[in-house]
Amino acid sequence: MRRQPVVIAPSEKMDRGAGKNQKSRLCFLALLSAFFWILLLYFHFVVLGGHAVDESIKLSLQDRPVNLPVVRKFAPSRVVDATKVDVKSTREPTKPVDQQPKSTAKPEVQNFPFVKALKTVENKSDPCGGRYVFVHDLPSRFNEDMLKECKSLSLWTNMCKFTTNAGLGPPLENVEGVFSDTGWYATNQFAVDVIFSNRMKQYDCLTKDSSIASAFFVPFYAGFDIARYLWGYNISTRDRASLDLVDWLEKRPEWGVMGGQDHFLVAGRITWDFRRLSEEETDWGNKLLFLPAAKNMSMLVVESSPWNANDFGIPYPTYFHPAKDDDVFIWQDRMRKLERKWLYSFAGAPRPDNPKSIRGQIIDQCKNSKVCKLLECDFGESKCHSPSSIMQMFQSSLFCLQPQGDSYTRRSAFDAMLAGCIPVFFHPGSAYTQYTWHLPKNFTRYSVFIPEDDIRKRNVSIEERLSQISPEQLKLIQEEVISMIPRLVYADPRSKLETLKDAFDVSVQAIIDKVTKLRIDIIEGHTDKNFIEENSWKYALLEDGQREVGPHEWDPFFSKPKDGDSGDTSAGAAKNSWKNEQRDKSLNS
Repeated sequence: MRRQPVVIAPSEKMDRGAGKNQKSRLCFLALLSAFFWILLLYFHFVVLGGHAVDESIKLSLQDRPVNLPVVRKFAPSRVVDATKVDVKSTREPTKPVDQQPKSTAKPEVQNFPFVKALKTVENKSDPCGGRYVFVHDLPSRFNEDMLKECKSLSLWTNMCKFTTNAGLGPPLENVEGVFSDTGWYATNQFAVDVIFSNRMKQYDCLTKDSSIASAFFVPFYAGFDIARYLWGYNISTRDRASLDLVDWLEKRPEWGVMGGQDHFLVAGRITWDFRRLSEEETDWGNKLLFLPAAKNMSMLVVESSPWNANDFGIPYPTYFHPAKDDDVFIWQDRMRKLERKWLYSFAGAPRPDNPKSIRGQIIDQCKNSKVCKLLECDFGESKCHSPSSIMQMFQSSLFCLQPQGDSYTRRSAFDAMLAGCIPVFFHPGSAYTQYTWHLPKNFTRYSVFIPEDDIRKRNVSIEERLSQISPEQLKLIQEEVISMIPRLVYADPRSKLETLKDAFDVSVQAIIDKVTKLRIDIIEGHTDKNFIEENSWKYALLEDGQREVGPHEWDPFFSKPKDGDSGDTSAGAAKNSWKNEQRDKSLNS
């Protein structure tokens, strides 16, 4: 029997069709819901989450160093005033035009960990904006322990008395009326290490927050350290503290931010004591300034190298350390009113062992002149060892001769200017290329320059040359010298000047300006590709905005010796300086 096919009624067909449509709608709604949640999750985790990742990167970068491009240091005369920096202009450096869609990511400048420090200058209510200094808390072996062993700081001089009174030394009695009643001390010419560090303790913009620091100070007594070991010690002993210091610094997070390019330290000695060229035991000094890490730092010394970029000249300390502004003003007024009976004067000893020295000819000219005062500073007791005798002579002279000593510079130049005496230099390395932070670039404003060769070849009479300066011009130059006094002296570290800036203030601001400019150059991608380190002395003389150097009239003065002679020249200068320190009992070079 054949089976009959099943016939579906119309109503049943409709019910089945409706069920199929219902399932399609449910699938559609499920897909729509899933799409909604996918969009929501995408917005939450990708868009918002991406911003959070950005922030975490930025924070982590502030907590660790970033890889910065190597940028040459600029000369001290080419630094900028931090208070004039428009930090807003550094936020988005100019970028080359490309055809890619604009990114919504934040500018890369935000990744530099020193941006926060640059921005502090924007806070107009903060007097320290752009001026904060972070001082490393070094182990005491790098500074204070040396003072506890002060008898070992010099082979010939007991330095203990010279480290008293915050490094100023014992007070000077004003028996002959040469000094003021207060503020005068028998200061050792190599005591800048401790004086500067104690002045830093009084600096009004110290910070423990390294992220806002414009510069980092390393209170290492580098000069005292090397002074202990210059004679009779092997090179490993001489280098030990320097290597230890670098090892300590490189482990600090603050160092890694710029690889030490924002760090500075002070050494109250000439640069040649820190530039040993070889590993020979007989070679002079230590190698602090040749260590790779130290080449990034700025070292402030009383005499810098014309051929190196990591050291800068600061004034030798004088005997005057004012505690308040009035101390300076009263002294300046007194220097203006003095009657000066001598046309020129010279305090120093001949250098018979140095065939290039012109001191012998200078002494001869002075002896043969009726208008020159001479203080001969040879071995034995001498008035040259008396601060009172020296300052009295300078105060009674219109011009003070400042030829090279054993090296380019002399403390005597600063004692003379303190007395209102116009310095006469014979080599540009004695002042003009050394103290570019503290002295006017136009040297004719405050000094007289007579080239050494003119004296050596007997082409010039010093008396005739100085007599040609008119009384009106003389008055202008003398006033310039007297007006410079505040920035050439180191104020008493136990007090504060109210309105005046002393040698310390000028030096710190110059370092801050240098670091600030370097940071902005890093952000903007500027490099000094044509920088030639052997021409460092030329860069120091450039005007603001200039970057390139060329031939200079002083090139003959700074012809760098051959490699075989360079070490002998610098080491010889340093050794002779020490011999004369022995002779002069630390008072004059």
